[in-house]
Amino acid sequence: MSSPSSASPAASPINTGLNIAQQEAVNYMHGPCLVLAGAGSGKTRVITHKIGRLIQTGMKADQIAAITFTNKAAAEMRERARVLIGKSAKGVLICTFHALGVRMLREDGDVLGLKKQFSILDSDDVTSILKDAGGSTDAATARQWQWTISKWKNMGLNAEMAQAQASGDEENLIARVMGRYEERLTAYQSVDFDDLIGLPLKLLKDHEEVRTKWQQALGHVLVDEYQDTNATQYEVLKLLVGARGRFTAVGDDDQSIYGWRGATLDNLKKLPQDYPNLKVVKLEQNYRSTSAILRAANNVIGPNPKLFPKTLFSELGEGEPVRVVDCDSEEHEADRVVARIQSLRAEGSLQAEGSQHRDWKDFCVLYRANHQAKVFEKAFRKANIPYKVSGGQSFFDRAEIKDLCSWLRLLSNNDDDPAFLRSVTTPKRGIGHTTLGTLGTFATQYKLSLFEALFSNSLGSVLPAKAVGSLHEFGRYLNDLEYRAKQTLGAEDAKTFLLEWLKEIDYEKHLYDGEDSEKAAATRWTNVMDFVDWMSLRCGGQIDETAGVIVERERKNLLEVIQTIALLSTLSEREGDQNLVTLSTLHAAKGLEWPHVVLAGCVEGLLPFKLEDDDGTNTDNIALRLQEERRLMYVGITRAQRTLAVNWLRRRKKGRDTVAGIPSRFIAEMALDKATVKEDPREKLKALRAEFAKKSADSIAAAAASSEAR
Repeated sequence: MSSPSSASPAASPINTGLNIAQQEAVNYMHGPCLVLAGAGSGKTRVITHKIGRLIQTGMKADQIAAITFTNKAAAEMRERARVLIGKSAKGVLICTFHALGVRMLREDGDVLGLKKQFSILDSDDVTSILKDAGGSTDAATARQWQWTISKWKNMGLNAEMAQAQASGDEENLIARVMGRYEERLTAYQSVDFDDLIGLPLKLLKDHEEVRTKWQQALGHVLVDEYQDTNATQYEVLKLLVGARGRFTAVGDDDQSIYGWRGATLDNLKKLPQDYPNLKVVKLEQNYRSTSAILRAANNVIGPNPKLFPKTLFSELGEGEPVRVVDCDSEEHEADRVVARIQSLRAEGSLQAEGSQHRDWKDFCVLYRANHQAKVFEKAFRKANIPYKVSGGQSFFDRAEIKDLCSWLRLLSNNDDDPAFLRSVTTPKRGIGHTTLGTLGTFATQYKLSLFEALFSNSLGSVLPAKAVGSLHEFGRYLNDLEYRAKQTLGAEDAKTFLLEWLKEIDYEKHLYDGEDSEKAAATRWTNVMDFVDWMSLRCGGQIDETAGVIVERERKNLLEVIQTIALLSTLSEREGDQNLVTLSTLHAAKGLEWPHVVLAGCVEGLLPFKLEDDDGTNTDNIALRLQEERRLMYVGITRAQRTLAVNWLRRRKKGRDTVAGIPSRFIAEMALDKATVKEDPREKLKALRAEFAKKSADSIAAAAASSEAR
């Protein structure tokens, strides 16, 4: 490999369009590098250009890994790398932390006793197994156990370690449940999402040959949204890059808002300690927002302690002042938001001299908690404003899609008991809960999976012949289905197989029989057809470019694609093409941007969220929680490109009561100009309508005069 200095960085087309700080980050390849990328400062551009620079200086594409946190971010990075670098980008491993974990376990998980076709359980599967492991029928209790077990796993603890440090009866109980849960996962040849980080860590830490293999395979690792990593992910990164420390971590301590799910700023603090030669580059030029918006953002984040101080600046001009809107109630706030959107659209129409209005998709309403969306939905429907609620039900959370995924998971891993139980009963095939209960007891007794147990010669000793016959029929059909799935190759084969399978199990009839209205059943069947198309496309081959997919792609066997299903969260619905106002939580909005943003419900108790319980207890770490809430406000402000309104309520609902609203302390911290801050959108809309009416009247009068002159 040639040295990084072998090509002239200044002359390189890879550096085209980069500012000085971005060039410094892209061109530094001698060791560990931390890029502190402020909001809107072009972090994805830096990552993709650095991939190009690494390839340009001689590193092979397949020696580079870029790790992100969402499938959507990975897809965007892949596309931008393809546009910048061309065919060379194809070999770069661009994926999420969890997808990397799957790849490592598929390749080397056998040293941990995992077969290559292990299943990845979703949240509902985990809840079901925990209910069984803990002898509970209460899903809420199981979810609480799930939350605690997930937290322990992210801290690197197994059941034995959790038991050793458990305090109190409740934690002791959860640790015991965790032990039984681990036993079931082993028996089912299954892993949960936390295992996709924890087990690769175990691989790298305990097996030197595996660690050496991966360190030699990866010449440089880039990590996006580094501030969102948890303790386990940090340890995985350290072991992947080894003592050489050839990595680039890109993140922003001011946007660390996921402490509640294990993300820790300790990982940023550890970097200079673990890598004394760490190169730190700050990206402070913002390409998204006006100076007025950035000044408010800098003022809000100012009181937080700084690991690496930075101040965002913009060359996009001063822009519109940030507005603070006081509202009497939630309903009044929703009405004011409707008026603001309408006035900004009308204003855009006037400025453009009657040309295209500002699009609906240019507007976003952000809030702290999901329940705040409901009142805006009502107001938008009343005003005929099209909208979408971001972070709504995932496509893969729909019952019909979970049904089909269970069948496909079982084809891939016959030991997946949760998938077996859902498949054998959907659609119904005359195998009841009593039969399945007996089969389960029998399987447990002989340490078999349910699928293995149904073919046992001694099953007839505990079940009547008719029940055994029904189970055998299901088992034989599944074996035949698995054989046929293995023969598929490419999109056309996959689609033919999937459509034939759905017809064989009469799934469309199952949907229509289970719904009261034909419309609801038809919607569910449409989802099924979308799933078939989507699965087929993922098998690759000659694919129509109009579908938004590359024409030439490696053709895959359907079973290969099935094994990745649990990592996928959404269909490739091109949401950016939808002309809708966005309603979103602040957490779900991170990484996104809109021309016009409203921050709703900025009152004490909502933003910042209540820092102590109603009785004044649970005040531990209030300072840390307040810092994270302040970062959340900062994230909200920096989503706005051109205009920002911050709303607060004089009265707000709290349970069944109505209480006085206190403006969020963050509003005062924004230090806005009191002369420009207030705005009544209804009055502005009224004035704009009057101006629009006057222009229309003038146009009509001018046309009439012209006609008379002729």
